[in-house]
Amino acid sequence: MSFVRPEATAAITRWREALIGAAAVAIGAWWFLGPGGLLGWIGLAVMLGGVALIVLGIQRGRFRIPGNGPGVVQVDEGRITYFGPLTGGVVDLAELSRLEIDATGTPAHWRLTQPGQPPLYIPVTADGAEALFDAFATLPGLRTGQLAAQINTRATHPVVIWHKPQNRLH
Repeated sequence: MSFVRPEATAAITRWREALIGAAAVAIGAWWFLGPGGLLGWIGLAVMLGGVALIVLGIQRGRFRIPGNGPGVVQVDEGRITYFGPLTGGVVDLAELSRLEIDATGTPAHWRLTQPGQPPLYIPVTADGAEALFDAFATLPGLRTGQLAAQINTRATHPVVIWHKPQNRLH
């Protein structure tokens, strides 16, 4: 028997890093403003770490979409695997050439393109899709702020989030 409503539990789980960061800022401020001395300097460091955790937590919280979408996503050593009820596939992050989000469907889908293979479509609400944030963050030149912002927009066409830079000699 739980004394916390499921909606509240889902909200706390979605924003857990930001909430932990806020708690760290509060504890750090208490140490900084309280006894002072060496504990004050440690409190300042804890506050700075808490602020960084709040920023990261807000990005991750915006990326997590509540709901039980179709399929399961696994990320293992640079390889994204999607097991869906109708489709599925594997994409290596090192071979990824284009990352798009297609919000025209319900739910929205990630479209991962790798040369020589058909695109892999992954619903943003699939089980384990929150692991894609860390996987996508390793792509060179990708801005995680843009990634988190695009997941909640309702564009009328697919939006390119990232593409592999072309090596040109001249």
